[in-house]
Amino acid sequence: MSTLFRDARLADGRVRDVRTESSRIAEVASSVDADADRVVDADGRLLLPGAIDAHVHFREPGHGHKETWTTGSQSAAAGGVTTVVDQPNTTPPTVSGAAFDEKASLAEASVVDYGINGGVTPDWDPESLFDRPLFALGEVFLADSTGDMGIEADRFADAVERAAARDVVVTVHAEDADLFDAAARDRDAGGVGRDADADVWSQFRSPEAEAAAVERAVEVGAETGAEIHIAHTSTPEGVDAAVAGGATCEATPHHLFLSREDATELGTYGRMNPPLRGEERRAGLWDRLVDGDVDIVATDHAPHTVEEKEAGLWDAPSGVPGVETMLPLLLERARRDEISYERVRDVTAANVADVFDLPNKGRIREGCDADLVLVDPENAREIRGDDLHSKCGWTPFEGRTGVFPDLTMVRGRVVFDGDSVTDEPIGENVRR
Repeated sequence: MSTLFRDARLADGRVRDVRTESSRIAEVASSVDADADRVVDADGRLLLPGAIDAHVHFREPGHGHKETWTTGSQSAAAGGVTTVVDQPNTTPPTVSGAAFDEKASLAEASVVDYGINGGVTPDWDPESLFDRPLFALGEVFLADSTGDMGIEADRFADAVERAAARDVVVTVHAEDADLFDAAARDRDAGGVGRDADADVWSQFRSPEAEAAAVERAVEVGAETGAEIHIAHTSTPEGVDAAVAGGATCEATPHHLFLSREDATELGTYGRMNPPLRGEERRAGLWDRLVDGDVDIVATDHAPHTVEEKEAGLWDAPSGVPGVETMLPLLLERARRDEISYERVRDVTAANVADVFDLPNKGRIREGCDADLVLVDPENAREIRGDDLHSKCGWTPFEGRTGVFPDLTMVRGRVVFDGDSVTDEPIGENVRR
């Protein structure tokens, strides 16, 4: 099956014809003189490489009531994400070869391409785990989050050394629990759901805890020669520590677009790890994204049900959905000239491919996988949880504006056409 996109505008402003043949991009030129099974008149609309979300939690095995590989990947496709990377804090956690195999079997239901990360716990089996096609090791938790996978410093150093020996990137959840503000519990107003004093969570998991953990992670990386990638960096200080230590880092949409000023409205729906930061830190994080210090944007898509989120602040699970809204939110900011389309392309696709060694992904270039997203930058609309495809059915970005895809293609096959998303499980493991 071949497809020809005529008069598509690339992120750098050039207008090109792009032809795909089977699963690859066959030709990118000012004018393509070739037949195709399908011709798409882009008419100047923006054609981007499919986004690569290097941080999702699709919840299977163990928690399919929150999300499944089918619903999570459909949400990804509808948001212009063509590759996802699932994290290890499922039940069972992905800390052995057998657990990896179980998750890999479930992942065959995905409608987009995927990678599977391995995790570290006190009872992990590194020999069998590293025998599997890991995308990366991590996220390795330096403090407990959903799944209670926080580990001690000695085990972290051992895991990083093992990963370095096998040339596997280590993705780190960097928070130092010793620097959490335990007194914040005394300031909790005790509400539930949207009535909770969710800002207390931001006070509890302090920004200082993040910066200190990033510094320690990059030190261990330097000692072992490992490639360290800092997950969901939520503060400018954390980004600066990663840059200074030679690590790569990611920022999430919720840390880029939400702050403690949103905590009252969101209640427990705004509880995540690391937590929302103050508006000044949020703005500083955005500046570092625009300036190039943040390497990639990844969602930390971590859905929970409404019923689970309606618990008290100290009982509600941490995490928010985001895989379907990442690219639309960034494209809306590009539409408003707050970030360039080239920068959006890089932090969602090209840079991700570079950080995690995916030479056939992330670029509109002859020979690369035909992972493509066609959007009309002027066709912005309101984000509503009811319109999204995640099983959890809600979003922390309710009422905000996003630019959603008209079409999403994975290796030459349309998985979303602007009206409907496929349920055909065509996704493949990118480490195959």
